[in-house]
Amino acid sequence: MKFISIQPVTFLIISFCFIFSAFRIVEVDRAEFYEALSSKTEEGIDKMISRLDLEKSSSIVNAYQGALYMKKANFVKGVNMKVKTFKKGAHLLEDEIGKNPSNTEYHFLRLAIQEHAPGILGYNKNKDEDKVAIVKGFSKLNSSLKSVISNYAKDSKVLKESDLNN
Repeated sequence: MKFISIQPVTFLIISFCFIFSAFRIVEVDRAEFYEALSSKTEEGIDKMISRLDLEKSSSIVNAYQGALYMKKANFVKGVNMKVKTFKKGAHLLEDEIGKNPSNTEYHFLRLAIQEHAPGILGYNKNKDEDKVAIVKGFSKLNSSLKSVISNYAKDSKVLKESDLNN
């Protein structure tokens, strides 16, 4: 039996590369996420959910997946499956809001979902709370997220562009 001889330095380099690749965190592309969230097709949502499944679990990944599952419920067949899919997403997003109550983006995601969720789901009780959190934290956001929220406010019944300019 022959063994391959590897120099100690080469072995260390290979080991570090393997270890660090196992713990890599790929930055979630915010623009890609919001494009998928606003998608009019289930395919766009499913692609982003699959992409997020490959990411290391994190607060932002969970919140994004939650919002996407709630949106996906629009496309699922059958009332029971729609409710199950929506609740799966709501659980993910609500958990992250509970752990990160000052995260403005999570409140924005919840507000956007609440405004478009069918009333029968009863997922509309935090609109005012979310609006207050968004207005309060808006000035601290980066420009790309400010742009997303400002564009949303143009058509929102709850959040107005004038709310964001205070």
